Amino acid sequence: MISKASPEDPRWYRDGLSFKCTACGKCCRDHGEYAYVYVSDKDLEGMTATLGMDEDDFLEKYCAQLDGWTILKRTGDSCVFLEPTGLCSVYMARPKQCATWPYWIDNLESKRKWEIDVEAFCPGIGKGEVNSPDEVDRVAQETEDWYE
Repeated sequence: MISKASPEDPRWYRDGLSFKCTACGKCCRDHGEYAYVYVSDKDLEGMTATLGMDEDDFLEKYCAQLDGWTILKRTGDSCVFLEPTGLCSVYMARPKQCATWPYWIDNLESKRKWEIDVEAFCPGIGKGEVNSPDEVDRVAQETEDWYE
């Protein structure tokens, strides 16, 4: 449990945020501007190892190119790795973008954006342990650093 932050902290989430995945699979489907899962070389290493596949075969079967980025293909409106149960078949090696949801800088832009784009969409928001604002920022920055 974290202690209450200082009232002078400018972050709207200064008291922290909580999230616990409910395995609903909603974040693995297209929603608004979030239609693609971007994949780094490190992500590729983990997923190919998990699946026991050669990288070239993996890229051909599961990936596409978009504006110079490698992205995961979709099956209809879902990530190719989303199982009918709502679980991810490569969960332990899922891409950084997936592992850091919902703590993305775009999502943390304002309380209103969080409420409309995240809280109303994701049943895991408000569940689980409270993450301090510093931990939320660390995870969000980890995602930003990954994109660079």
